[in-house]
Amino acid sequence: MMEYFCNLEKVQQKTLLEGVRMKAVFGERIMMSFFDLDAGAVIPEHHHPHEQMGYVISGVLEFQIGGQQKICQTGDSYIIPSNVPHQVKVSDDAPARVLDVFSPPREEYK
Repeated sequence: MMEYFCNLEKVQQKTLLEGVRMKAVFGERIMMSFFDLDAGAVIPEHHHPHEQMGYVISGVLEFQIGGQQKICQTGDSYIIPSNVPHQVKVSDDAPARVLDVFSPPREEYK
């Protein structure tokens, strides 16, 4: 039977990179990933076939998406189309938390 509800406190946390942890919940065609990022953490440039959009829950992050650079803070959102190169660096001053939505779900995050 499909689970229609989840409690994020009960979702297993995964460490993806040094200073980058994530909890994911997913359906058949969409996924929400909650990322906790240490101050100074870096997610190096990469791309993937999944469409991605996100919301900064807390913190300050420097994004580079498709050649555009922007400092995003609490309350900001971003969109990353399929296969567009992107990277992010968290401010050295404080950790950050973001919510990312992927479609389709990323199998390696399940």
